[in-house]
Amino acid sequence: MYRAEFDDPAAEWFGLPTFNYRHAPRGLATRRQLAAKGLTPGRQGIAAQILWRRGRRRAYLYREDQAVPKREATPAQLRALMKAWVTLSTCPTCEREFDHYIPRRFGECLDCHEAATSFTPATGLEVA
Repeated sequence: MYRAEFDDPAAEWFGLPTFNYRHAPRGLATRRQLAAKGLTPGRQGIAAQILWRRGRRRAYLYREDQAVPKREATPAQLRALMKAWVTLSTCPTCEREFDHYIPRRFGECLDCHEAATSFTPATGLEVA
């Protein structure tokens, strides 16, 4: 079932050519669709938009023929990212490295946090 609720290819009502969800013409893509193809919008402006969910959701569309290839990260950038990953996934208390980030809420891994703030079952009070 096709609803013409947001169908405005001439940009008369919304200021941009507007299409319904899943009804954009070929040659236009969202940022995620471009990224999946290894492209980025570059410096081009927004070509059109998609509106759905009663106008509360919006996705901007870019022309695929004007998209440029994504830049590759330099070795120095990759080293910096790896260093940040190691820092954010290593517990400062026990110095173990995990395959996930350490929760910022606790500042240490969950094992160390639970050991530091254990509860007594009888009273439910923290024991420091």
